[in-house]
Amino acid sequence: MAAVRKAGWLVVLEVVMAGWMGVLGSMRGVAEAGVIASQMADGADRTGDLAKVQSFLENKIVVQKLVDYGVSPEEAMAKVRAMSPQDLHRMASLTDRAAAGSDSAIGILIGLAVLVILIIVIFKLMNKEIVVR
Repeated sequence: MAAVRKAGWLVVLEVVMAGWMGVLGSMRGVAEAGVIASQMADGADRTGDLAKVQSFLENKIVVQKLVDYGVSPEEAMAKVRAMSPQDLHRMASLTDRAAAGSDSAIGILIGLAVLVILIIVIFKLMNKEIVVR
């Protein structure tokens, strides 16, 4: 009888959540998008971008990849210094993305850990036992 009550409760919860999603989905909002132009007016932006790219090129992994491809770090910095301000700004924005993507493995591991803990909690709430042999 307790299993029937739990199953009934779950069905009621699913129906309520489906109704709530229907209500939220029926509300229409206005989405606006636009392009914001990047301003490269003064030399301060160039020095900041140059410092960003230089710190990225000093990374051990990047230096090793440059050496693997047959480019010395000095040659790479000479090419970076010779870039136009627009190209340098584009390169600096790409280094931000590369640095942000380097933590993706940690994010995946944390996500998997949360998923495993959630599954264990669900099994415990259903009075199921997990046996690892």
